[in-house]
Amino acid sequence: MNVRDTPSDLASQRLEWTACPAPSVAEGGGPSPSPLPGGGSWECATMKVPLDYAKPHGDTVGLALIRARARDQARRIGSLVFNFGGPGGSGVTGLPSFANDYEKLRSRYDLVSFDPRGVGRSRPVECETNKRLDAFYAQDSTPDTPAEEASYVNSLKSYAAACERRSGPELPYVGTQNAARDMELMRQVLGDDKLHYFGISYGTELGGVYAHLYPKSVGRAVFDAVVDPTQDSEQGSLGQTKGFQLALDNFAKDCIARGSACKLPGSTPQEVESFITRLQKRLDKQPVAGIGARQLTEPQATNGMAQALYSKEFWPLLEQGIDEADGGNGALLLALSDSMNGRNEKGQYSNVQAANAAINCVDSKERYTLDETRAKLPEFRRASPVFGDFLGWGLLGCSHWPVPGQWRTPDVHAPGAAPILVIGNTGDPATPYAGARAMANALGKGVGVELTYKGQGHGAYDSGNPCVQRTVNDYLLNGKVPAAGTVCR
Repeated sequence: MNVRDTPSDLASQRLEWTACPAPSVAEGGGPSPSPLPGGGSWECATMKVPLDYAKPHGDTVGLALIRARARDQARRIGSLVFNFGGPGGSGVTGLPSFANDYEKLRSRYDLVSFDPRGVGRSRPVECETNKRLDAFYAQDSTPDTPAEEASYVNSLKSYAAACERRSGPELPYVGTQNAARDMELMRQVLGDDKLHYFGISYGTELGGVYAHLYPKSVGRAVFDAVVDPTQDSEQGSLGQTKGFQLALDNFAKDCIARGSACKLPGSTPQEVESFITRLQKRLDKQPVAGIGARQLTEPQATNGMAQALYSKEFWPLLEQGIDEADGGNGALLLALSDSMNGRNEKGQYSNVQAANAAINCVDSKERYTLDETRAKLPEFRRASPVFGDFLGWGLLGCSHWPVPGQWRTPDVHAPGAAPILVIGNTGDPATPYAGARAMANALGKGVGVELTYKGQGHGAYDSGNPCVQRTVNDYLLNGKVPAAGTVCR
């Protein structure tokens, strides 16, 4: 079956839009979405897609969708489909949480998002139990001895085996290429001639793969917080290591600039960061009190610090968390780590990290051995004394995965596609700025149009920067493509 073909019976399905239920545990739980700004309600539906596109009339997966209808139906452009990244993030919960940010776009678009296959309410990948996940995330994932290495490797084997045991039949089909095919089917079912799209973080990679497969179906598309499509998993992890280090450097500079108001010791950014690495070493030897009976371990502290660097608004929490952990109270850093891992206050985990592993491992061909990983650690440590070990050892994540990966890097070349606005943030920790230029070039001449935001945090549009928002809104609402190389400050 040609990837551009769509089963006709599924393409003609009619969606039944109804009031949205409360999010499932796999989606993160919580209440049903609040009413839309200015009134109106969110609507939810389920769209059927083939589990295996090579068997279009076989088993199907129900994709959970959410939408907010355009305010001005007379001037409605169509649907604007969002993917908020991860991979593994629930769009059904993500879109309502960012509703205020996109309210201007709702003037002429139905805002639509979805839980990709394997995510949230769309036949979620399941792996370990909540209790075992508590132990999995608390373990020493930056081993220093052969015994610690063996324990870490065994835990990864057990995790992969649990994923196969609980979700084995669907694991080969949760990759990005199938998600892109699902979006093409979604475009047809929603009744749109073109796919208008807003992809953030991993959503930019998904958008790039869609543009490669269906260039003539690309409408107005925005890629924000851009994944570098030319990097394999090792290069991507090393890039993130450098990105988080850059964000930490900026945090430390800001702390020093505030003088005595900064809670962390040191008279230079380097001294602040040395204090942080000393704290990590202490936690490696002796965890501190966390939340309830759970303690804060070194990997959880590092994970919590990474979570806080996703937004400059979280910098005060990062400073407070580090200061409190130094004094023996690890609750705040542990709460930040829990947020990254999808754990709620009841001890229940969403499936964000299980889906993240499943999608990444079926996409990427790389399977690193213990020896190969050890050999790469010095480069990661040079890139970041704080995050190098944590992300370097993470290369082992897919080593025992039960299904093979598809590619070294995704193909996003999209000749003939409409212009795609590609936004890079110079201070982005998770998707470093260079990825935007690489994506624009890979999309091809006349397709990728680069916009630079000189700021901090993960992404640009949600930063609230007026220049970025004005440029994006003018493109999506009025079709005005900015000049390549435009810079917002």
